[in-house]
Formats: sequence, C-alpha cells, structure tokens
Amino acid sequence: MSFEEDEDSFEHTLLVVREVAVYKIPPRSTSGGYKCGEWLQSDKIWSGRLRVVSCKDRCEIRLEDPNSGDLFAACFVPPGQRETSVEPVLDSSRYFVLKIEDGAGKHAFIGLGFAERNEAFDFNVALSDHEKYVRREHEKEAGETSADGAADGIDIHPAVNHRLREGETIRINVKPKPTSGTGMLSAAGLAGGTTATGKAKTLSLAPPPVAAGKIRSPLPPPPNDPAVVRTSTAGGRAAKDSSNTSNRSSTDSLSDFSQLEVDEGINRRRKDENCIRMGGLLRFRHMNSLLLK
Repeated sequence: MSFEEDEDSFEHTLLVVREVAVYKIPPRSTSGGYKCGEWLQSDKIWSGRLRVVSCKDRCEIRLEDPNSGDLFAACFVPPGQRETSVEPVLDSSRYFVLKIEDGAGKHAFIGLGFAERNEAFDFNVALSDHEKYVRREHEKEAGETSADGAADGIDIHPAVNHRLREGETIRINVKPKPTSGTGMLSAAGLAGGTTATGKAKTLSLAPPPVAAGKIRSPLPPPPNDPAVVRTSTAGGRAAKDSSNTSNRSSTDSLSDFSQLEVDEGINRRRKDENCIRMGGLLRFRHMNSLLLK
C-alpha cells in the first residue's frame, strides 16, 4: 500500500537523492549481516532517483525514474521497525539492504548504493528525523490524554469572596523603630544617635590616613610613546643649543684676549714713536745751541 492511495494523508519529503544504484544481492551467507564486497558490478539492475517521504507515522523510501517519475520500487518503514526494513551492510557506510514490497504481501531484498558518503549520511539522518517526529507526537498525545484525565478528577469549587463586609476592619500591628541605631552603621560606630541632653549626634568620619612615604612617581611611559619621542627630541635640541652657546662664549672670550694683545702692541708702537720723536727733538735743540755759540 502506497501513501498515494490515502487521499487524507499529507506527504512531506525528507530527502531527495538524484542518483542511486540498485543491486541484485545474493542470499545472506551468515547471520551477521550483508557485505557489499560480495556484490558484483554485473548485479546492478537499476539506477535512478531516491525520495524519502513521511506521512504521519509511516515512512516510505521510493525509487523513481528521474525522467518520467515512474515508481520502480518502494520500501515501507513502519514505526519502530527500521532495522527490519533498512539494514546497513557490514563493510561500507554507503550501501544498504532494503526490504521492498509489492502490496500483495510479497517482499524481496535489494541492495542500495550511494555515490557519496554524505548522501548516505543524509539518508540516515532523514530516517532518524522521522523516528524523532513520531516519538514526539506520541509523547504529545500521551501528555494530552493524561492532562484530560487529571482535569476530569479535579473538584472545581466556586470562587471565594475575600472582600471586606460593611463594618469590618483590619488591624495591623507594626513594631516601633528602635531609638538607637542598629545595623551595619551602628556596628561600625558610624550611626548618628542622641546624646544625654537629647541633641542629635553628628556623624563624624575619621580623616584619611597620611601616606607614610613619598608618593610614588607614575610608571615611565613606553619607549615608543610619541610624547617621549617629542620630549627626547626637544631635550636634544636644547642640549645642542646650549653646547653651541657655550662654544660661542668660549670663542668670544678668546677673541677678547686676542683683542687685548693687539691693543698692547699698538700702545707699545705709539710709545716707541713718541720716544723717537722726543729723541729727534732733543738732538735738534742741541744742534741749534751749538750753532748759536
């Protein structure tokens, strides 16, 4: 029986694989399971499209012609009987053995092969998703049934009116606050209370402690800090300017000494010239005195 025969059912396609291979397999050699290594390439009887369809509790694996969509074979997976309908082989993760039925009570076993491992993995995931869906639906139905039964056993009473009637009052006892401070502030001695004269005490806080040592200087900036580079550059420039100034001052002082030496030479020259002039004048006077005699 196919899902197509049920008009009230809603089909949901879980997986479509474009190309799979179907093999004619030999009878099971051992009770352990099937092995695809025993299948021959000449045993390949069909290749086409595979579709996994879900309808309520049942799952159907359809092998269809990719061009015309004609059904080649179908494998029905009843709820909780996946192992009897789809059996993986022992020596590969890409091959499976399907139990196909003709709808008249006859069945046969064929080999199913996928070209890629990820396609075989998706095939397993689709079957697992259908099983999880069926399990959730059964749990949901069981929960609704138990909830309905519990609701039937509950004795529903009319709502109680808690409003105050006319003339009724409510008395609330409130404890007075203690006069002295309590809590964390009083335990720490910080809560302000009252003195013997009735005046409120002021809340006083101790001054912050004075640092015993000098204030530590902040950490030096990293060597690649732009501020450090600018500071070092400015310091270098200042040092260079001071060195140039000292060099100029030393040169100026030497130039002053050389100027003094030049002035002393000029003074000596002038003294010598004056001495020569005085000597000449004295000789001229002496000669005049001789002539007059």
